[in-house]
Amino acid sequence: MSMDILYWLLIGLVAGGVASFIVPGRTPAGVIGAIVIGILGGLLGGWLLDSVFEMDTGGGLIGALVVAIVGAVIILFALRQVEQRT
Repeated sequence: MSMDILYWLLIGLVAGGVASFIVPGRTPAGVIGAIVIGILGGLLGGWLLDSVFEMDTGGGLIGALVVAIVGAVIILFALRQVEQRT
């Protein structure tokens, strides 16, 4: 279990940078914010796939990266929507 979390955190570091390029607009808190969003996206994506959909990435490193990027994009999109409303 703890290795899974570490794995998602490391993948999330890369995912935050990629998600910043995918979702248009400015990333909150710059590079550090992108890293945090990527880590949270990795955790969100991994949790969604494992707990909600009861699936495994099955794609090794590439599959894990795709899942983390999707999670980071969801979080970043939500943050930007909230930021626009304020």
